[in-house]
Amino acid sequence: MSGTRAGVVAVVGAPNAGKSTLVNALVGAKVSIVSRKVQTTRTRIMGIAMRELPDGDRAQILFLDTPGIFRTQKRRLERAMVAAAWRGAEEGDRIVLVIDAARGLSDDVRAILERLATRADPKLLVVNKIDLLPREQLLALVAEANQSLPFERTFLVSATKGDGVGDLLDYVASQATPGPFLFPEEQTTDMPMRQLASEIVREQVFEQLHEELPYEIAVETEGWQQKKDGSARVECTVHVARENQRSIVLGKGGAKIKSIGARARRELAEIVGHPVHLFLHVKVSANWADDRSRYTAWGLEYDA
Repeated sequence: MSGTRAGVVAVVGAPNAGKSTLVNALVGAKVSIVSRKVQTTRTRIMGIAMRELPDGDRAQILFLDTPGIFRTQKRRLERAMVAAAWRGAEEGDRIVLVIDAARGLSDDVRAILERLATRADPKLLVVNKIDLLPREQLLALVAEANQSLPFERTFLVSATKGDGVGDLLDYVASQATPGPFLFPEEQTTDMPMRQLASEIVREQVFEQLHEELPYEIAVETEGWQQKKDGSARVECTVHVARENQRSIVLGKGGAKIKSIGARARRELAEIVGHPVHLFLHVKVSANWADDRSRYTAWGLEYDA
């Protein structure tokens, strides 16, 4: 007779290691936004994956996507994000360290390895973006990482292509603890719809204004109203620090914000499964990164 299992896996690593892309691939759905910008993930995001095992058991794995961990944190927001990553690591039954194959054991990665060495949790190594490095160099990187910190298992993956992702999911599912599922089977994240809308809009801002705009923007969902026809009216505000950044986000004649809204609306509608009427506003909020209420909303600690 088949049974059920459940497990929690924290996914950590340096900025832009591909953690969010990996979690999306493991879940098989978009649960975490992806950008070329460093520090795109600001708080812990949960993705929920289902997997059937050879013995007939079914496992539900909660993957915790965490902000990138880096050594030099100059701003309050950066300190809060790194603290959130380590709190996320404490929630997992297992910890997956994701390393960018091309960047190897950077100073940030070595610092993470040192801290992970003080923890007793089972740890898995995932070397991501393996298509960027010859196999001989990959094996040397794996050996060096395991010499610094012996891992339970090592996986070579390309999250964007899906290579090796199934092997990783099979393994963590096999290690899950027998017991009931923690969430309904069809659920892929614990993220509220308002937060999802904010994240999708923020992703599009980064995607379309990668060169022009710093990562220090915030998006807040001001309203989500379900209409009688099944659609939703969603209002989001994009907060920027300076007036010139507002002009960049708006674009000439409002063309850029319209493009951002159109793409975000299509993606949001696809995710929620019904039409979305998305209205975007851009506001100069010079001190948004020091607003305590926003940290609370994001689940981040606010240091004095």
